[in-house]
Amino acid sequence: MTLEQLKVFVAVARALHMTRAAEGLHMTQSAVSASVAALEASCGVALFHRVGRRIELTEAGHAFVPEAEAVLARAAAAETVLADLSGLRRGRLALEASQTIANYWLGPVLNRFHTLYPDIALSVVIGNTTQVTAAVREGNADLGFVEGEVEEPLLARTAVPGDRLVLVAAAGSSFADRRAIAPADLFEMPFVLREPGSGTRQVFEDALKASGLDPAGLRVVLELPSNEAVVSAVAAGAGATVISDLVAAAGLATGTLRQLPLTFPARRFYVLRHADRYHSRAAQALMALIREPAEGATIPATGAAAAPVSRPRSRARR
Repeated sequence: MTLEQLKVFVAVARALHMTRAAEGLHMTQSAVSASVAALEASCGVALFHRVGRRIELTEAGHAFVPEAEAVLARAAAAETVLADLSGLRRGRLALEASQTIANYWLGPVLNRFHTLYPDIALSVVIGNTTQVTAAVREGNADLGFVEGEVEEPLLARTAVPGDRLVLVAAAGSSFADRRAIAPADLFEMPFVLREPGSGTRQVFEDALKASGLDPAGLRVVLELPSNEAVVSAVAAGAGATVISDLVAAAGLATGTLRQLPLTFPARRFYVLRHADRYHSRAAQALMALIREPAEGATIPATGAAAAPVSRPRSRARR
């Protein structure tokens, strides 16, 4: 029994499909099949049922999955420790980030990290806040980057300066030229929003609640799973949205979007790590790099409540 065989077994057990597992492992299907067969032979037990063109885990296979995953996790942890001993001259860092952060904020940070530590392999998976939290909790990511508040006792979180939400609509919409908008006016507008579970939507809804308003009263005409889809629908006139100023910047610059006069508090991003797992030197180096631009700046306490939405004092854009 080898670590490579365990890795192949876990991949096949998750996919329940030899070809898809082979693609994920960058192996041929025949090599994957041979690895599984060799593992079954060494154990003397069948781990999969072959039912026509389908495969299913046997009872032994089901029982073996968590054990194999645990061995692979320990091997990865041992590899990380050894990589640390090489002084950041080798190793890997698995990251997971919410869409806004991954697409608009994290890229320059990772580019600087790669310039400083070119031999550290970086991988980034994109998900919403709920998915990122689960990945860090389950050990599939060394660090997670999210926009929303996370209450997870197993995770340690660090606040870093983030962005600001803005209320935008299509430049030609009926409410694009309003000179004043009160929070209660939001309930008269059609809205295009990210899906439940996204950090952007959570922060928007928390701001409404802080103003004594119930988000359930919003007229949501579309729920879409990406920032780009939301911006595209809003620019086409589907309704207004509240979204990161990083996401809205291009549309505001080209004139397809118009920022409406309602302000939101500055938003913090959060870096998550598992409190009980080994925090590698690579992860520490990335955290130090993230803190550099904000050196000397004050970061609000992580337990602070969201400030209410409010009207701007002037029409000047920041």
